[in-house]
Amino acid sequence: MVQPLKSKSAGSPSGTSVSGQAWLMLALATVGFAVNFWAWALLSPLGPRFKDSLDLTSFQQSLLVAVPVVVGSLGRIPVGALTDRFGGRVMFPVVSAVTIAPVLYLGLAGHSSLTALLVGGFFLGIGGTAFAVGVPLVNAWFPPERRGLAIGVFGAGMGGTAISALTTVKLVDANSMRTPFLITAAVLAVYALVAALLLRDAPGRKVPTEPLTRRLAATARLGITWQAAALYAVAFGGYVAFSVYLPTYLKTGYGLTQADAANRMAGFVLIAVAMRPIGGWLSDRIGPVRVLAGALSVVVVGAVVQAFTPALAPVGTIAFLAMAAALGAASGATFALVALRTPADQVGSVTGVVGAAGGLGGFLPPLVMGSLYGEYGTYAAGLALLAIVAAAALAFTLTGVRAAVDGGDRKPRTGRGRGHHTTAGTTA
Repeated sequence: MVQPLKSKSAGSPSGTSVSGQAWLMLALATVGFAVNFWAWALLSPLGPRFKDSLDLTSFQQSLLVAVPVVVGSLGRIPVGALTDRFGGRVMFPVVSAVTIAPVLYLGLAGHSSLTALLVGGFFLGIGGTAFAVGVPLVNAWFPPERRGLAIGVFGAGMGGTAISALTTVKLVDANSMRTPFLITAAVLAVYALVAALLLRDAPGRKVPTEPLTRRLAATARLGITWQAAALYAVAFGGYVAFSVYLPTYLKTGYGLTQADAANRMAGFVLIAVAMRPIGGWLSDRIGPVRVLAGALSVVVVGAVVQAFTPALAPVGTIAFLAMAAALGAASGATFALVALRTPADQVGSVTGVVGAAGGLGGFLPPLVMGSLYGEYGTYAAGLALLAIVAAAALAFTLTGVRAAVDGGDRKPRTGRGRGHHTTAGTTA
């Protein structure tokens, strides 16, 4: 059913003013997201190295970098629900501290065989669940008209993958395999301690009392859950897929060195990261549907161009950077849509499902790309599939999602103004 919610139940300041403490919590959450994503992405830059040293097939290499993605994605569902219950103040230090164990295992002992790497990668996925902790934490600190920007800024923490891309290979080459893992583990430990001391949940945070299964069932009945999940599977899924597979793609398809490919992947990530808060900011002003439509159109064009494997300079570079910007903006717009349409006490649960869909959207493409290249010796078919999927998401945005948003805006708001879109959630 549609449940009216009191605007102050989330603990957000009234009106458009935002307290200094809210900005501090946003900064702490963003740093935590970046640090955990840094850990989550440690295996991706080393994929080509493991392929050569362990004599892996293209599919095995793709599986190696995809396992942390799928675990981190599915883990967001229970972690998001637990964040609704216990709050980000508890969950951020816990997730960060638990991620230290697989990081140390991979650096000290778990990189000698494919089996060991897959086991370590499985538990490394815990770091990817941090996203489902930060969104409800940040959402509760900001008023509805500022949440698109706030969650977009928090989403820029996905730039932790760029830290991994820029430093991992260089640290291994300059020192040893264990070096980047030891450094990351130390940073995680420091952040877990700082978060435990300084992080706070918003005043008046509404704590759900229903059992976890009942809350997840209620989340499944919300229309926004599945609308946003479908869009995020394409937007963030596309980003994740490129961030984990682009070094392999560039090394295999264009003959770049491992270091050069990792640096270019970092550029892709940085563009996407920079555009995520911009996508949220634009959504606050012109609406998330328009931002999503424009961004997905760019992805369609970029994927079609790249399917013909043009020269990397300048056409291929322009196509990839345009797709990076579009995927980042679309990711920010998707969670602006979540903030707009989700009841305040279900943001964590919805975020968990939507975040899982985004991560899973990034799990399959590397496997598909590796399999298609192994079979046909080209990546063209995989990029053509991306164009088709992005076109389908664009059509869905302009039809189903737009109709749901417009219909929700026309519903009575239980005595509140039209601007407070989060007073009710749509139902499936």
